[in-house]
Amino acid sequence: MIELNTPLTEAFYYILLALRKPNHGYGITQEIEEVTGGRVTLGAGTLYGALQTLEKRGWIKVYSQDAESRKKKEYVITKTGTQAFEKELNRLEELVRNGKMMGDKNND
Repeated sequence: MIELNTPLTEAFYYILLALRKPNHGYGITQEIEEVTGGRVTLGAGTLYGALQTLEKRGWIKVYSQDAESRKKKEYVITKTGTQAFEKELNRLEELVRNGKMMGDKNND
């Protein structure tokens, strides 16, 4: 079983964020590029490898699939995926909070 306290890769983080509503591969990459101002771009291999891993972990699931095209799938985050995302968000907020606190102490 995958530990929910394990830090997420940036790709996993943004994919889970993009799947708070059903989305397909191209839509996921577009949303990630938009939200990061183009800083993060996922190639097809990275995206679909990550989607497979996240689906195996039970963090996302297929929401719908075009019966005429095996490639046209929409995914959505699961309850377990939401838990993993929220744990990561809390971890990142702690990092920022501690960094600011230490930065403020150094400026005194």
